[in-house]
Amino acid sequence: MTSILTNNGAMVALQTLQSVNNDLTDAQNQISTGKKVGSASDNAAVWAISKTMESDVAGFEAISESLAVGEATVAVASAGAEQIVNTLTDIKELIVSAQSENVDHVKIQADITKKTEQIDAIMAAAQFNGVNLLLDTVDGTESSLGVLASLDRVGPTGTPTATEIDIAAIDFTSNLDMSTLTAISDSTTAATALDDIEAFLVTAIDGAAQLGSDAARLSDQGEFVSKLTDAMKLGVSSMTDTDMEEASARLKALQTQQSLAVQSLTIANSAPSTLSQLFR
Repeated sequence: MTSILTNNGAMVALQTLQSVNNDLTDAQNQISTGKKVGSASDNAAVWAISKTMESDVAGFEAISESLAVGEATVAVASAGAEQIVNTLTDIKELIVSAQSENVDHVKIQADITKKTEQIDAIMAAAQFNGVNLLLDTVDGTESSLGVLASLDRVGPTGTPTATEIDIAAIDFTSNLDMSTLTAISDSTTAATALDDIEAFLVTAIDGAAQLGSDAARLSDQGEFVSKLTDAMKLGVSSMTDTDMEEASARLKALQTQQSLAVQSLTIANSAPSTLSQLFR
């Protein structure tokens, strides 16, 4: 039945055109913004997950900066410790040469005094941003340096827990007190000084090795956090970014559907006018 009051075909065609236009608008927005899920209204579950992950990514980027600062701090202390080992080795050479009776012990002791002063200067100067790992306290109060290393989350709604790497002070202040080194005046005191310097060398080498291990751990953690951050960014991208190839094909299809829907609506709107021919 054809009615001049109700055009069912035009209503159906209009609904189809409106649906195609809405889909076309969505496709155009996805292409222009690059996001298939740009707001909670697009996909609430995916949007919530992506925002949680994005906040974690921001946290891990801050952790990378913390690890870089910590690694630099340890590197300064490690360089100082290694230089101290080299200086102690030089002092040992002087002490060994003082074992003989026919040497100038006064001059040898003068050289040793200068080198011990150099060691004290290195210990005092081996600081980064006020933190010195070669002393008994890293900043005058704490005995270790805490470097933020990770944010651990259990479950999608769990509260992230900060994890730190503790870098202990080497404490050369008391363990490498050069004022206790026996002063050389003859071969006898030189023999005693040799025992002293051997103990100092063991302490310095152990401290330098510990700092080297700490530096390697921070470097490994920094590399892991960098890779983890990249993986999380890829995860967020796969959930929320627009697949441009798919979107382009969909846009072409929707434009074709829009054109056909307009033609269908035009045909449906012209149908009532044909009724006038029935009454001629």
